[in-house]
This record gives sequence, C-alpha cells and structure tokens, in this order.
Amino acid sequence: MRKRDHNVLTNAASLLVCGLLAGVVVAAAAFPAVAMSGLAAKAGAETFGALPTELTVARAPQISYLMASDGKTPLATMYDENRRDVKLPDISPAMQKAIIAAEDHDFYKHNGVDINGVARAFVNNQSEGAGRQGASTLTMQYVRLAIAYSATHPADVVAATEDTSARKLREMRLALQVDKEFSKDEILTRYLNLASFGNGAYGIYAASQVYFGKPPSKLKIEEAALLAGMVKAPTTNDPTTEAGYPLALERRNYVIQNMVDIKAITQQEADAAKATKLVVKDKRTPNGCVAANVNEWGFFCDYFYRWWMDQETFGSTTYDRERRLKSGGYTVVTSLDVQAQRGADKAVRKAKSVNSKEAAMVAVVEPGSGRVRALAVNRQFKLDDPKNPKNKLSSDPAKSRKGIRGNYPATVNPLLTGGNGITGYQAGSTFKIFSILAALEKGIPLSYTINAPQQFKSEYIIDSSSPAACKGTHFYCPTNSGLKAGGVQNMWSAFSASINTYFVPLQQQVGAENVVDAARRAGIQFRASNDAKFAATKDAAHQWGAFTLGVSSTTPLDLANAYATLAADGKYCEPIPVQEIRDPEGNKLDIANPRCEKRFSTEVARAAVDAARCPVGDNSSTSKCGGSRTARVVKGIVDAPVAGKSGTTDSEKTAALVAMTKQYSVAGIMADPDWPQTNVKMKHAEKDGINPPVYETLRDAMKGKDRVQFTPPGQKISEGDQRSIPDVKCVSVEQAKSRLKGAGFEPVVSSTKVPSSCKAGDAAGTSPDGRTIKGGVVTIQVSSGGGTPGNTDGTPGNPPGNQPGRPGNGRPNG
Repeated sequence: MRKRDHNVLTNAASLLVCGLLAGVVVAAAAFPAVAMSGLAAKAGAETFGALPTELTVARAPQISYLMASDGKTPLATMYDENRRDVKLPDISPAMQKAIIAAEDHDFYKHNGVDINGVARAFVNNQSEGAGRQGASTLTMQYVRLAIAYSATHPADVVAATEDTSARKLREMRLALQVDKEFSKDEILTRYLNLASFGNGAYGIYAASQVYFGKPPSKLKIEEAALLAGMVKAPTTNDPTTEAGYPLALERRNYVIQNMVDIKAITQQEADAAKATKLVVKDKRTPNGCVAANVNEWGFFCDYFYRWWMDQETFGSTTYDRERRLKSGGYTVVTSLDVQAQRGADKAVRKAKSVNSKEAAMVAVVEPGSGRVRALAVNRQFKLDDPKNPKNKLSSDPAKSRKGIRGNYPATVNPLLTGGNGITGYQAGSTFKIFSILAALEKGIPLSYTINAPQQFKSEYIIDSSSPAACKGTHFYCPTNSGLKAGGVQNMWSAFSASINTYFVPLQQQVGAENVVDAARRAGIQFRASNDAKFAATKDAAHQWGAFTLGVSSTTPLDLANAYATLAADGKYCEPIPVQEIRDPEGNKLDIANPRCEKRFSTEVARAAVDAARCPVGDNSSTSKCGGSRTARVVKGIVDAPVAGKSGTTDSEKTAALVAMTKQYSVAGIMADPDWPQTNVKMKHAEKDGINPPVYETLRDAMKGKDRVQFTPPGQKISEGDQRSIPDVKCVSVEQAKSRLKGAGFEPVVSSTKVPSSCKAGDAAGTSPDGRTIKGGVVTIQVSSGGGTPGNTDGTPGNPPGNQPGRPGNGRPNG
C-alpha cells in the first residue's frame, strides 16, 4: 500500500478543525442552544480523538466467470452482486473526472474531509427552509461503503448507513486515516469499484456493461456523466424506466456542466455531450446456469455447480461454498469442449425432439484426465413455471392421473450425471466389459473359450417365480437373443456378438464380487439403493448373477468415465468439469488439477480395449472378433481407431452405446427418466435410436484431431498358455473326447455334421485344429462321410442366426 506525503502541520490543523466541527455537529443535534459553546467543542474534540482509526476493508462480492475450455467462449456468470474490480487505467479519464464533478469537486485538494464543505453544510442546515446539504467527500463515501461491506451483522450495515451525526463523525475520522494510507487514485478506484449503479450493477465495470455493453475504458463523456449521476439515487435516476429517464437525463447534463466547472472538459465538449441522445441498453448480466450463454449448456453448467458445492476447499458448508462461487470473483476455465458440446447437442436433438418422453443422453470424457468435455440431452435447461406450466404430464400413468408433470421439454434435474434423486439407468451389455476385466486380472486370457449354450443354468439363486429362473428351480438361467446357442466363443467374439451365456459363466468362474469391484474401480457408482445393497459386501455381490448383463443403474457420465479408464491404460481419473480456476488476483488453484490413480494394470486395460474394438467394427493385430458385431458402423463413421459396446435391457426399456478413441470416451443412454418401466421401446441403430447421437458426437469431437492407435496387448494376456491340439481325425467321437481331455482340453461335440473322407459318425477334425489355450474348449467336428473335411481354421464360429439383439427370460443382451 502506498502512503501519500502530507504536511504535518496541515494534517494536525485538519484534525483539530474536523474535531471541533464534529463536536459542533454532534452538539447541534442534541443541544441547538449551546451548539457553539466552548464546552461542546471541547467535548467533541475529545470524542473525535477516541474514535477508531483503522478501517477494516473486506473484499466486496465479485462476479465469477465460467468459460469453455478455450478460455474465450463464455459459458455462464454467477454472482450475488454483479461486480468485477478493475484498475484505474482500465477506467476512462472521462469517468474519473465525471465522478469527481458529480460528488466531490475538491477531491484532490482535501485530506479526506472537506473542512469548508462541512462548515457550509452546517450553516446551511441551520437555516429554516433551506434544503439539506451534505458534506460527504468521495473518501467518506468510500468509508461508508467499506464499513457496510465489512459488516458481519445486519445491525452493522444499518449503523454504517443511518443518517446520524455519530455515523458522520466516524466517517470523518476514518476518512482522514484512509487519506493518509492510500493515494487519491487508489481511493477513487476503490470507490468506483464499490458504488452501486442500479439494475443489479455494482461497481463501474458492471455498470458500463449493463448500460452501455462496453468496458469502462471505452466510456465517453456523456456515458460517464450518466453513470456518475446515478450513484446518489440509482433507483430514482434509472434511465431504463419511463419515470427515471428524464431525471437521469437532467442529472447527466448537470454532471457534464460540473465537469466544465472543474475544468475537466471544455464548454464545447460539454455542449456536444449534452446534445447526444441518451441511449442505454439495460442489459442485465445473466446469472446462474438457467441463464447460460447457450441454453443447452446449462446441463454442463449445473454439473459444474454441483461439483463446486462438493469441494471442501471452498468452505466447510454448502452455504460457504455457494457464497465463494457467487462472490469470490473467480475466473473458471471449464472443461467444456465447444466442438464436442455442439456436436453432442446437435446429435441428441436430431435423434429426439425436446418434446419426446425419451431422453437421449450423451456424456463425453477425456481419458487420462477425467475432464468432462460435453454433456447433452434433448431437453431445455429451465424451470417449468408452476403458474404457467409448459411441461407435459408425466409419462408415468400413476403420476399422470394425479396431474404431476414430467421432465420434458424442460428440466434442471441432473439426468446425465446423477444426484438429486436421479440414480441412473440400466446400461445392458456395456457392463460385460467388467467381467472381461475381472477375468483378465485372474489370469484368464482373451482367447479363453466357452461353449455358450442357448440357456445357461447358473449357480446363482433367485426367486423361483422369476422368468429368469430355470423352470421348476430357483437357479438363474439366462438365455441368448432369439433363444439361439452361442457356440464356442472367446472373449473377443463373445463381446462382439454380446453372448449372454458366455459372460454369465465367465462371471461365475471369476466371482461376481470381483466383477462388481472391477466396475467400481473403473468408475461405476451404485446410487440406487438396491444396487448399493448388492455392492456393499463381497457376500452380497457374490450372488449378483445378472450384474454382468447390466442390470445395475448407471449414468452416461459414469459409463463414459469407466470406459475412459481403460482407454487411459487403466488410469482412473475422477470426472471433473474444470481445467483451470484463478482467484481475483490471478492465482491458479490446484483444485482444478486432474485427480487420477492407477487402478488396472496397463496390460489388463489394453486387453479389455482390444476386445472392445470388436463390437464397433474395429480390429487390432490380435483381435479375433468373429462375424457378428453389435455396432459395426461406428468405425467407418468416426474414421479413427475405436472401441466400445452397445447394451440393451429387458423389453428394450433402455438402450446404450459407448464408443471411444484415445482422446474421447462417449457414452449414450436412451431412457425415460420419468418412468423407468416405460412401455416405449428404446432403439439402437435407427436414426431415432441412441447409436447415432453417440457416434456422431464422437465423429464431430474428433474433427481435426490426430488418429491415435490403441496399443495391442501382449501375447500372454491375449493367447494365454497355448497347447497343441491332438489329431483326432477319423477316430470315434468317444476316442476323440478321451484324447482331448487327456491333453487338458474341454471337448464338445458339434451338432452339425460336415462332409469328410472319414467314416460317417467319426471325428472329422476339431475347431480349432492347431493350438489353443490350456483348458479351452475344443469342438469335435463329426463326419457325414462322402467328401473332404470342412474348414477347421481355428476361427470360433457363430451359429447361423446368432445375431446380437434382445434378451431372453428377462435379462439384457445387446
């Protein structure tokens, strides 16, 4: 803080005279008859000397700005008071001179208290019929504002502004001290940053924006004079109202003439300024997420707000955190990627209109940082006016009968991110990836084969009345789509074709509790109470037979982040909506840094991604995807190395797709947030299904980005312990089974016979016929005779009609 030099004698004299005058003021208020007595003056001087000289100045509330990740595109503003402190060089000279002309002609001459002004006001105010005259300097006004903003109790605010001699006396004493501590320019700057200008504008920066849509450095004479004239009575002199306009104009011209009087401008400049028509914008600064720069971005803004409210760094209570956000003057560069966000917004609305009960939801996360790059849903981000509601009745019949309205077309609920009663939606077979992770961690390689039947009788116990139970039992018995057998599958092919009866036995083998744990470590949260009970303990999770088929609720954000963990080679990062936060002084806060930790080995993550390349039409050098792929068009549309998975729940009540590159993980879910038991069938590949919004979002996000390859996993985790398969050609089926068992394989007999030179009914060969994993399934091909052996190239087969699709017996597949 820079102190100004003062003449000691001048300061002493000022203090003495002010003390005497203050005594007169106080005494005159109480005892008019003895106002000028020596006793009163003596008492006043003693009282004045006892007053405090230290002014506690708290920072006035500052507006916080939210920007997109480019640091330039505005997202939203948040404030209790619309104020942004600026430095004096950023305030036009015209504004500096105008406020002095309006409030304190001798500002640069006095020592904080205008002695002559106090005397004039005292004499004037003793005269009957004379209008009240003030003597407050800009410095005293600044003191008054500073006291009010530093108050910790409402009564202190009242005391700082009440019209009493005691208050004025205190202001004088503190003004003298302030004038010693700060330069005149510093006092002027502080005053202009504190003053209220009406219409929610606090400080000159906000006032300049609200009334003229420009920074204060660009204010012209007539504009500056208008603002300077408003500080005395911003409501009365409000130029945006019919009654206030003429008063504001009159006051503006008065200030302009005063600028001539103090020789700030010439009379010619004044005449030109007065002749300029008064035009104001009345552009109140938007406040909060409902007033986001783009309405659709309100959902991202709301996610940021909820994230902020969870950060203890900003206060021990939610009240403290909200005050920090709305008054702390932060500049927040969020993680919102404008290109990805615009692509997502366009894609979800292309699939479903805002008036659809189906919500098409898409979340985009950056692998390796956890930064949330986009959140989009086909809804308007706004509150439905209860007095004039526009939302349609809830799609839930029970709620509709009661007149309860739904969340469409407008809502502010966190549909994409969870919270506030939103627990998420079933994501179907996208959860099969977690069984792959758990199996890989147990040492089971991608090449591990299982002969997937049409129906698998598991060891999981469920209610015997459930349609998912084997008839007459209490065992969970999932089936495949179309009631077709899956045949011999490995992880690549089973994930590609989404074979339920491969993944349930795989989960059973590695332990459902380990699959649940893998999901949790990847980033899945269990918000629904029933899901949380299953996931709470290993014993409970051990019996969660349908978990691998995606019956647990999740959100698009959690699902995108879980797959992003794999794209980042097993590094989990907490989802965050920010990439930089700076305080009013420009200091960068560490809280915006990524929060990551290694949760899966690099090889396990890379192997899981290798399997995930199959469903979306991609291959690596190690992939053995088979012929059936649930979302094969993704690769061609995105035109980049991709991985992912689709998912569908029982009766198609939800539909999901994840598609990712090394730079972006995009997850989409289509569901009815108002009624989970919807009778609407959610779609996948159709133009109004969930697949197009996901791959179109990823395509648009990837425009201009490098095409980065996923690193294939090593041979060991892909192929495992490979063993040679014995030759069983032209031996009996029983002999063939015996040889294969003896070599450590699990033999199965094909139900389809193939032409062969071997005797009909004997073994014609095996599939595969060279090498396969120790303990793996080897199919014995049976000869029909009369020909040469069929192809036994070792590629796992997919029986005719085994297409990915819908679940049987009430469980997901897709």
